[in-house]
Amino acid sequence: MFGTTDHYVILQVDPGAETEVIQAAYRTLARKYHPDVTGGSDERMTALNNAWTVLRDPAARAEYDRSRRATLAPPPAPPRPVEPWEMRPAAPSGSPSGSVLDFGRYTGWSLGQIARQDPDFLEWFARTPIGRRYRGEIEALLTSPARTATALADERRRGRFRR
Repeated sequence: MFGTTDHYVILQVDPGAETEVIQAAYRTLARKYHPDVTGGSDERMTALNNAWTVLRDPAARAEYDRSRRATLAPPPAPPRPVEPWEMRPAAPSGSPSGSVLDFGRYTGWSLGQIARQDPDFLEWFARTPIGRRYRGEIEALLTSPARTATALADERRRGRFRR
C-alpha cells in the first residue's frame, strides 16, 4: 500500500478543509496519478480513492476524525533547557561543618562541605554582598592548615598559573 494511512496527508489537505476543497484536491491528484497516465500507479490511486471515500461522507469523516484524534497524541513538550544557575552539584560529601546555606547552587550544603568540594566558589562567595556575613567562617575554612597543605599540593601539580 501507500506509505501512510492518514487520509488528509494522502489528499494533501488540511484536516479542517471543507468538502469542496477536498474534492478539488482529490480530482487534481487523481488526474496526476491515474494508472492510465504516465507516472501514475495503481497503489497511489487506490490510496486516493480510499481517502476520498471516507472524507466525502460527513458521517464517515466525523468518525474518522474522532479515531484520528484518539490515535494522534500531542507530541511531548521538549525538555526545558537548564540554566547555568539552576545546575545543582552532586550530593555533598563528608559530614556537615559550619553554616548551612539555604539558597543558591549549594542549597543544603555546609560551608565545610563546599570548601572540600569547591573552594573557588567560597572565595567568590566571600566577596559577594550576600556572603559577607559568612566571611569570617569562610576565611577560617580556606586558611586552615589542612586546606593550605592541599592547596599547595594542587598548585604544585597544576603549576603556579591556572590554565
